[in-house]
Amino acid sequence: MTPAPPRGARTRAKLTVERLAKLYPAVTELVHENPFQLLIATILSAQTTDRSVNLVTPELFRRYPTAEELAAADPAEVERLIKPTGFFRAKTQRIIAASRKLVELFGGEVPKTMEDLIKVPGIGRKTANVILGAGFGVPGFAVDTHVIRLTNRLGLVKTRDPVKIEYQVCSMVPEEEWTALSLRLILHGRRVCDARRPRCEECALNDFCPSSLTRPNRRMRRGRPIGEAPNSDIKLA
Repeated sequence: MTPAPPRGARTRAKLTVERLAKLYPAVTELVHENPFQLLIATILSAQTTDRSVNLVTPELFRRYPTAEELAAADPAEVERLIKPTGFFRAKTQRIIAASRKLVELFGGEVPKTMEDLIKVPGIGRKTANVILGAGFGVPGFAVDTHVIRLTNRLGLVKTRDPVKIEYQVCSMVPEEEWTALSLRLILHGRRVCDARRPRCEECALNDFCPSSLTRPNRRMRRGRPIGEAPNSDIKLA
């Protein structure tokens, strides 16, 4: 059973949706022209930056524009093309296996449901939600490391379990905002709410974020400043 969100989380969630909508577009930074390209790019994005992926995918997709062609690709050639993304041998195996499964199960097309997407090797709930939202316009809340960090810092959840975070946030946010909020949280995590050095003074959410380091006139209560989330990974001085 998924626990209830922290006290005040619904109000903070509403404010987060409103503020971030004014700052960021609801887009992924992975360059793609269709759901197949997005699926492959998302697999390649593991443990690297979107910029690195965007540098290699134009040539990769020029050589292998369809699932059928990538499924039949020479692994050595694919490794050469995607090497800058890191872990290129494992990623080559994954994108070729994913392409083969798309051909085998779905005629080379990317499916439009969570149930079918997670049948594809290398696709979990996070990646499936990205593909559903950014590829098909189907609402989905993708939970990556940035979303885990920000939802906890903002006091929207008190868990680091991706599935619990997905369900808790989706219970507080209108369905039509799921995809946009996830994409915007990722962008905000990259640009402002850094894991090690969050720039709270620049953050548009700092007036209600329980973990903010810049809110003025803090009073102490039970050994911590009022508003600091008990499970926050930022400790206030």
